[in-house]
Amino acid sequence: MTYADGGLAVSRSYFVELVAPTIRQHLPELRYAAARMGAGSEVLGLDDEMSRDHDWGLRLQLFVPDADVTHLLSMLDKRLPNQFRGHPVRFGFSGDPAVRLRIDVQTVDSLLATRLGFDPRRAPSAMDWLSLTGQAVLEITAGEVFRDDLGDLTSLREALSWYPEEVWRHVIACDWQRIDQELPLMQRAGDRGDDLGSRVIAARLVDTTMHLGFLLCRRWAPYPKWRGTLFTRLPLPSEVAPALSHTLLATTWQERAACLSTALDALADHQGRHGIPTSWPACVPFHDRPYGHVDDSMVPRLLDSIRDPAVRTLPAGLGSIEQRSDNVDLLTRATHRRAALTQSLRSTDT
Repeated sequence: MTYADGGLAVSRSYFVELVAPTIRQHLPELRYAAARMGAGSEVLGLDDEMSRDHDWGLRLQLFVPDADVTHLLSMLDKRLPNQFRGHPVRFGFSGDPAVRLRIDVQTVDSLLATRLGFDPRRAPSAMDWLSLTGQAVLEITAGEVFRDDLGDLTSLREALSWYPEEVWRHVIACDWQRIDQELPLMQRAGDRGDDLGSRVIAARLVDTTMHLGFLLCRRWAPYPKWRGTLFTRLPLPSEVAPALSHTLLATTWQERAACLSTALDALADHQGRHGIPTSWPACVPFHDRPYGHVDDSMVPRLLDSIRDPAVRTLPAGLGSIEQRSDNVDLLTRATHRRAALTQSLRSTDT
């Protein structure tokens, strides 16, 4: 095995050939789960040569009952060698230079507390679902589980497979509403000679449209570094990705509007073909001005299809936490995400 192998394959061999036999020899009665998940481009299968310059290598997550956490980590630190197939077993991280085992030993409950703030296996509320970001979910559901004696980790991953149907429709409606709010502004700014402002708004619209594409394909969107890469792999109409690329390359606001309209109309058609209420064409004239906007019936049709009272009473335009903010310090902390949602809900009630 060399550094030409992906990090997920490296972690799998590390577990199967070294870590699992060591646990079996010294703690034969231990029931546990093992995986390579969490942060890291290798979890998504997207690591390359550059990925290996930091925080890449022999990494694992082990899940045990609370009483076994310290015992297992101590045993592994004592028994594991310094290298495995030429890779260091102990190494430092960026921001954490201490040379030590990069095996995270924890409980499933501690994972829930730090990454989600709720247990999706136990009747989560609509607000629980809205507190998730796609990246937070992918850090649990992507990667690979190598062993799961009790099934807790597997059941957790299955529970996070996707939104409940009506929460899903709510967040789709929110993205369409976000697009509608700024689409005429992009054209108006350009029409007034503010090309820079028009381009900035266009970039925001492309990002929201990409997020909508992930939603329509029932796929969790990763954080921005990998969003474009995975977006191009979605089972969407072939014209969508090129139209969005051309939106960003367009030199006039009219061309930007035409390219976005092509992408949005294709997504609206895709939406209807998969049994979700839609309006087609998605883009229609904006009053008497030479601009386009999202058809006025798009969002109401989606919201009217929702029957769950808890979802129907949610503020229509706010959606999930990642539809409300792109602040990294907020989105990467479960407690911050949930607090922000709670505060915004209180604000809408007053």
